[in-house]
Parts: sequence; C-alpha cells; structure tokens
Amino acid sequence: MAANYIEINKASWNKRTAVHIESEFYDVPGFLKGNNSLNSIELDLLGDISGKKVLHLQCHFGQDSISLARLGAKVTAVDLSDAAIDYGKKLNEQTKTDVTFICCDIYDLPNHLNEAFDTVFTSYGTIGWLPDINKWAGLVAKYLKPKGVFIIAEFHPVVWMYDNDFSKIHYRYFNDVPIKETEEGTYTNPEAELEQDYISWNHGLGEVVNSLINEGLTIKSLHEFDYTPYNCFSHTVEFEPGKFQIKHWGNKVPIVYSIKAVKK
Repeated sequence: MAANYIEINKASWNKRTAVHIESEFYDVPGFLKGNNSLNSIELDLLGDISGKKVLHLQCHFGQDSISLARLGAKVTAVDLSDAAIDYGKKLNEQTKTDVTFICCDIYDLPNHLNEAFDTVFTSYGTIGWLPDINKWAGLVAKYLKPKGVFIIAEFHPVVWMYDNDFSKIHYRYFNDVPIKETEEGTYTNPEAELEQDYISWNHGLGEVVNSLINEGLTIKSLHEFDYTPYNCFSHTVEFEPGKFQIKHWGNKVPIVYSIKAVKK
C-alpha cells in the first residue's frame, strides 16, 4: 500500500473541488434553485427516507447529501477533502438544510463519529480511492443499526480495466497493486488547467460483495446497468436523457452497478 496515499489524494481532491464547483457538470446554480442531484438508480433503492438517519460516505462537496436531506432524511456526510467539506457547509447554509459534515479519512471515522444509522449510502467513484475493501465493509456494518440498509451505486469495475480512450484493456480487473498516475484536467472539464497526482485501487464485484457478506450483511439486490447517469468519460453519447454510453461500446458493456444490503 502507498503509505502517503491519503495526503496525495486529499491534495488532488482539494484541487479538483474549485473546478467542480464552477462546472456545468455539477450545476450549482440549478442545485440552489432546488434541483435534486440524485439519480433514479439510487433513488429506487433508497425508497422513502423521510425521518431516517443517513450516513453518506465520501460525499465530495455535499450535493447528494443535501439532496438526501431535502427528501426528509437526517444526514451526516463525510469526505477527505477539506476544500469540499468547507464548500459543502456553505451549500448547507445556502439551501437551509441541516446536514452534519465531517472532514476525515473514511478509515479514521470512528475517531469522529459514534452513532448508528438507518441507512449508509455511497455513490459513483468512491471505493476506488480505498485500498482495503474489507475495512470499508467493516465501517459500513459498524454504522448500521440492526436491519439497517446499505446502498451503493458505483461505476462497474469493467470500466476501470480500460485506458481513458476505451480502446484497449490497460489495467488489471483485480485489486493487487495501487494505481499511481498523474492526470491533467478533471472529469468535469478535461481541458481544465489542472494537474494532480492520485493513487487508486480497482475492486472487482466479487471482492465488494464478499466483503459485505463477511461483515454479516445480506445482499438484497445486485443490479448492473449498461449506462451511466453522468457524462464523465470520453467518447460518450447520450442515448436517452440523462443516460450515457461509450459510443463504440453501445449497450454491450456494464458501466454502473448497484447493491442493496441489509444488516442482520
């Protein structure tokens, strides 16, 4: 494991946050007017969360966290980036919601939070920043009440096997070594004057599912989708409103998956 991955990735996300806030991708003006940033994939699994306590892991600058609160949940949101959390708190004030934001590395969360939740939620581009999925699953289980629900919507591990051009397999599907790279731009704007180092890990579906099972969670559903709700990859085409595919892949490949699991 890269010992300094937390510092490297925190610096990366602090740099990205300033660009993301101004981007059309995140559409902060529309969000402030009341747009909900959640997608049908996760909304269908969340169901009615009014009055529920929800823990949102790796929340970036909190749009989904605030969207959960707008649906009536009592939300606690966690992220590594202090720039993102600072802006999340600002958005929280502007939207007059009541989200509790915590800035820390997710593995350090037990030193900052000691509560149990009805729902633990995470989505889209989160677990790839974590080296140890078993430890992550342990946190999910720790923070769930008995019969509490865990929901993840995430990019499919098949996607992370390919180069950025989606022309050839470049990375190993299975998690064995950290992936250390330097990126120019960011997914909201590949042309942005931004360069950052980062360290990530690939996690296959079996690894993720078994980590949750081993922590005593019962898998209620595992769905795979041939589209992403975000235009965040190269060579995408919007084949239906809010649904994107890699143009030369069409509908042949899974791009997103979701899991719903319940604590025994």
